[in-house]
Amino acid sequence: MSKVSNAVSKKNKLGKFFKKLGITTAIATLSFSALTQAGDVEKEDLKFGFIKLTDMAPLAIAKEKGFFEEEGVFVELEAQANWKVLLDRVITGELDGAHMLAGQPLGATIGYGTEAHIITAFSMDLNGNGITVSNDVWAEMKKHIPHENGKPVHPIKADYLKPVIEKYKDEGKPFNMGMVFPVSTHNYELRYWLAAGGIHPGFYAPEKGDISGQLKADALLSVTPPPQMPSTLEAGTIFGYCVGEPWNQQAVFKGIGVPVITDYEIWKNNPEKVFGVSKDWADKYPNTHIAVVKSLIRAAQWLDANNNGNRPEAVKILSQPYYVGADYDVIANSMTGTFEYEKGDKREVPDFNVFFRHHATYPFYSDAVWYLTQMRRWGQIAETKPDNWYMDIAKKVYRPDIYRQAAKELIAEGKLKASDFPDFATEDGYRAPQSEFIDGVVYDGKQPNAYLEKLTIGLKANDKL
Repeated sequence: MSKVSNAVSKKNKLGKFFKKLGITTAIATLSFSALTQAGDVEKEDLKFGFIKLTDMAPLAIAKEKGFFEEEGVFVELEAQANWKVLLDRVITGELDGAHMLAGQPLGATIGYGTEAHIITAFSMDLNGNGITVSNDVWAEMKKHIPHENGKPVHPIKADYLKPVIEKYKDEGKPFNMGMVFPVSTHNYELRYWLAAGGIHPGFYAPEKGDISGQLKADALLSVTPPPQMPSTLEAGTIFGYCVGEPWNQQAVFKGIGVPVITDYEIWKNNPEKVFGVSKDWADKYPNTHIAVVKSLIRAAQWLDANNNGNRPEAVKILSQPYYVGADYDVIANSMTGTFEYEKGDKREVPDFNVFFRHHATYPFYSDAVWYLTQMRRWGQIAETKPDNWYMDIAKKVYRPDIYRQAAKELIAEGKLKASDFPDFATEDGYRAPQSEFIDGVVYDGKQPNAYLEKLTIGLKANDKL
């Protein structure tokens, strides 16, 4: 397409978009002129992938509220079968980018699984996951959990699951649990919770050809796609799982399981999903990438605005079949600031889903380093690495420089305020040391090896399997 025909195409599409909003042709023409005078996007028609989870919300909102179009890009969103298919399609270029597990760009870049240089300039959310167990397992756990006013005291630690697993072991039965992908937040959160309760979740040994993640395990973790978690639990194939919403609340609504803990309680305000693109794509389409990040920042801000006042509208959008496709009430149970554990035990968790507060959208290097420490802890990284290796990989994959450019444009355009973002003049990409983990261990992203030494279960220093 020539530059002229490309411009005409863009003008026609913007004209249709503005017409839909009831904006006059004259205003539309002025808006188009302003857009074309700014850094033109190199590719305006884009296809992004996602998995049917509520934390894909920034993509759905950027599309449905017109933020993509206002930034000059026209986006098709397409649900993907699973995380591997999604990543492979970004690598081959069938997708321009995607809603990804935070560990996926890191795992791909260091060559764990499919090797490819994937980057992220946008963190999609904080928190949003939970751990659910079957009714039978819950009945056994409850015997060990302290109660107050007739209700279990939270947070519920894995200490109370340990005697249940030991009983299964004595009976010669494996204790199977589901998580969504080997480099998923869910895998690492489930492992963190289990290990904090003295339950070994197993090691990976890729150098020995063993990628099961079940070496020396007390609980056997395996991959189950998110929408299949409740049915797999109901079938008795697994006895518990870690997944994002709405699939924990679905278990409550179906009466087949009980969510026992949220990831907010395992690690307060932990990073969850990211928006990922290939490094080649980002290099080829820099203006397009900036436009996409600007759109997603605006969508995230909308999702958290007015003390979550827009969430009911967001839930209505997400409940549509081509997005998450779960019932409105199931999605609303967590998206609107509450979370239901045992049926009838609904509690206030205002930050269960965070999309913009607490600088949720900023791709901090320290978030990347934490994921890398967990890969090392469980054997996905087979050998010890110096601290600077962790930092170098973080800077290769997480791109706050691109985010900062997008944010500065939004500030200059009056769409957001400087106070909405970290202080770009002073911040260095690392969060202050974080202490709000369920085991009380402090994490400092600038000292990854010292952090690994503090963790009771897992590989350290020069350990090899």
